[in-house]
Amino acid sequence: MGSKTYGSIRDTLRLANGVEIPRMGLGVFQVDSKEELETAVKAAFENGYLHIDTAEGYNNEDMVGTAIKKFGRREDVFITSKLDNPLQDDVEKAFDDTLRKLGTDYLDLFLIHWPSPWRGLYVKAWERLVKLYETGRVRAIGVSNFNSEHIEAIYDATGIMPVVNQVERHPLFQQGKLMDWCAQHNIAMEAYAPLTSGSLDKLIPALQPLADQKGKTVAQIILRWQFQSNWIFIPKSIHPARVAENADIFDFELTDEDMKALAALDAGKRLFPDPLTANF
Repeated sequence: MGSKTYGSIRDTLRLANGVEIPRMGLGVFQVDSKEELETAVKAAFENGYLHIDTAEGYNNEDMVGTAIKKFGRREDVFITSKLDNPLQDDVEKAFDDTLRKLGTDYLDLFLIHWPSPWRGLYVKAWERLVKLYETGRVRAIGVSNFNSEHIEAIYDATGIMPVVNQVERHPLFQQGKLMDWCAQHNIAMEAYAPLTSGSLDKLIPALQPLADQKGKTVAQIILRWQFQSNWIFIPKSIHPARVAENADIFDFELTDEDMKALAALDAGKRLFPDPLTANF
């Protein structure tokens, strides 16, 4: 493509509390090898990523912390982690353990990973997150996999809205209704599995012609769509070439017609559990 740029991997979104979150980050779900994780983080930093997304449930916070120290500087990296479902009744200890494993004295964003409504604890967990936020040890708090009714419940209890809702979002499952609701309440949307988490082949027939036209890959087309949709997104890869490819989406843009073509791919198809019935 030409030399003109259309955004940057360093672009941020201002959250409702004023914190700036980098729009694109590196996801590390299911990366349990220290060598693979360090390879991915090193490649991410070399390609300008400023945001790493982990979780207590991924069991790799310690490796993330080590990799950040090895290849970057804590103050340059936006770190997100998430409260593990079984620890919703012991938020302070869980948060302290996260800081210890990451080797930091603060977190940029802490999310309740799933509402797990069957536990009946997510509202109390949110109350504890609000208290943590008031201590200054976490710069922003939010939720993951929450539907609007879950968010209404935590708001009713505290008067505090999450600033981020991280949910499954890709062309096959676009979350339009939830996105509109969150926009009305000034909640930023963040996409996990932005490239369909292994189901990309299903989209190649529809998107390969557009990718060829733009001189890009299908994955780059989808990530560009995420970017132009004003979502935060955290593609995961342990392969340096793919980490670099995912970051190379700022020298082209999609037209309104292109965006409509991607919108038409929405099949309402979840690839991950439904938050209402997830029982883990």
